[in-house]
Amino acid sequence: MKNILCLNKIASVGTDKLDKNEYNVGTEMSAPVGIMVRSASMHDMELGEELLAISRAGAGVNNIPIDRCSSSGIVVFNTPGANANGVKELAICALLLASRDISGGISWASSLAGTDDVAKAVEAGKSKFAGVEIKGKTLGVIGLGAIGGLIANAAIELGMDVVGYDPFLSVEAAWNMDRRVKKVSSFEQVFSDADYITLHVPSTPDTKGMINKNSMENMKNGVRIINLARADLVNASDIKEALSSGKVSKYVTDFPTEETVGVPGIITIPHLGASTEESEDNCAVMAACQLDEYLRWGNIKNSVNFPTASMPFTAHSRICVLHANKPAMISRITSAVSHSGANIENMINASKGDNAYTMIDVTGDICAELVHTLAEHGDIYRVRIID
Repeated sequence: MKNILCLNKIASVGTDKLDKNEYNVGTEMSAPVGIMVRSASMHDMELGEELLAISRAGAGVNNIPIDRCSSSGIVVFNTPGANANGVKELAICALLLASRDISGGISWASSLAGTDDVAKAVEAGKSKFAGVEIKGKTLGVIGLGAIGGLIANAAIELGMDVVGYDPFLSVEAAWNMDRRVKKVSSFEQVFSDADYITLHVPSTPDTKGMINKNSMENMKNGVRIINLARADLVNASDIKEALSSGKVSKYVTDFPTEETVGVPGIITIPHLGASTEESEDNCAVMAACQLDEYLRWGNIKNSVNFPTASMPFTAHSRICVLHANKPAMISRITSAVSHSGANIENMINASKGDNAYTMIDVTGDICAELVHTLAEHGDIYRVRIID
């Protein structure tokens, strides 16, 4: 039996996908081979030698020590697209919140409790909360992946013009996008054209603080900015200055911080993007299935630190090697397998950045010496045998 540790509450519809004859799943598991996690921070957590994989029920992996996992041969999965519809719906809500002072109006209306003739007071005071319509305006979408693409398509149907930029746009995402979405070749084109800008990119050294004083100078006066991706994509000091000057009309974020709560012009939503029953279920199911597929068969899909690699199990045993993406690694691995006397029936190799993965299906016995020979090489992180 393999122990799976859950660091957060994971929807049972997901954990039920893990065969009870194969796995023990719980919150108090020792020596786990797999971990399922949502928001719990793992940076100070000891990662045991038995740990093979971590599956994040969500898209962001900032709470997981990716580099440490990679060097230890621990595969980290996430669940891109599983919560996409939930975030899309919140983004449409954010567009409306940025356009009309709905939240301010609701608060004001609530304050009228106990007032004589509330209807008359409402008619007298509602002009303070007037706004604009989104129809006919231009929405700029930064990041056209699973979430950004859905938002772009929905905005088109709501009568908006949409421009988008994504240097890593996949073929699948492009096929699923409405042909009326105008794809441009730079952030600057989105900034200059858009009345509204919505961000759907991960937090990386290249994207942190991408919305700042300099980038906002290229935007239209009165632009409305939506950030349901990560707090640090937007420089808080610069956005507050832009709101004070009128350069930015509204900033809606799903990531309240000490710098943004209670600031006029900033609407802070308490991280509700994926907080729907459906999103949590979808993420849990995807996280569990990806973890199971890797632990059982060695196949990898949606890993953030190792490449996608999958093939049918066609022989007696499978050798799984997680290693550095360096020259001559494949020949070194296959030569060691051949010298051990095992016969290679099928294999696959793929790389992702500095890391690579080789799976080899073999017939014949796999001796302990082969595993030792491979594992002692400094550029090989981990060797697994599945049979």
